[in-house]
Amino acid sequence: MPSILDQFKLDGKVAIVTGASKGLGAAMAEALAEAGADVALVARSRTDEVAARIKAGGRRALVLPFDVGAPDVAQKIVEETVTGLGRADILVNNAGIIRRADFLNFSEQDWREVMDVNLNGAFRLSQQFARHLVSQESPGKIIQVASLLSFQGGVRVASYTAAKHALHGLTKLMANELAGRGINVNAIAPGYMATDNTEQLRADPARSRAILDRIPAGRWGTPDDLKGAVVFLASKASDYLHGFTLAVDGGWLAR
Repeated sequence: MPSILDQFKLDGKVAIVTGASKGLGAAMAEALAEAGADVALVARSRTDEVAARIKAGGRRALVLPFDVGAPDVAQKIVEETVTGLGRADILVNNAGIIRRADFLNFSEQDWREVMDVNLNGAFRLSQQFARHLVSQESPGKIIQVASLLSFQGGVRVASYTAAKHALHGLTKLMANELAGRGINVNAIAPGYMATDNTEQLRADPARSRAILDRIPAGRWGTPDDLKGAVVFLASKASDYLHGFTLAVDGGWLAR
C-alpha cells in the first residue's frame, strides 16, 4: 500500500522559484529540491550558492538572472526553464521588494517599483506559466507568496500592502478559472520573518518587542519555516486545495 509520504515527493518535477537568491526564496527552492524537484532559480542577484547546494543534493539547478519586474521576461523564464530542464510543473512567485514611507509622502516611484515586482511580475509569469501548462495539457502548481498584509493594512508600506492584497485576490480568481484544467493555484502568507525586508523592524527595539508580543509562538519566523508549506502546496498532497492562502505566521492572525 502506498505511503502518504509518497504524496509529498516531487521526483521528476521542475520548479521555477523567483527571488531565489536568498531568504525565503532560497529556502523554498532548496526545500523543493530536497523533495525531488529540479529548480530554475530566478533572481536579479546571484544564485550561485543556492544552485551549488541544490546540485550537492543531487538535483539540477538552472540559474536565470532575470528581473521579474521587467515587462518582457515572463515568457523567456518559462521557455528557458523548459529548454534547460526539460519541463516546468511548479511556479513559486516569491520575488518581492518593499518601500517604507508615510502615506502622505509616499512617492510615485516607490509605488511603481513595488507594484512592478510584487504584483505585475507575478501576474505576467503566472499567465505565461499557465498558458504553457494548458498548451501541454499538463497539470501544475502555482504558488503565490502573499503576506500578512494581504489581510491587514499595516503602516508606511502603501504599495506593498496594495500589491499583497491584490495577489491574495488574484490567487482566488486564477483558482476559479484554472482548477478545472488541473492547475492548483494557492498562496503562502508568511508572518514576520527574519529576512532583509524586516531588518529595519528588528533593529528597532520597541517595534520588535511589540511585534514579538503579538506573535503567540513568541519568535520571528525563519525561512526554514516555509519549507513544509511550499512542498505541500507543490505536491500531490494538495491536489484538492484551490484558491487558499495559507498563513505561516506563528499564530499572528489568530490574535
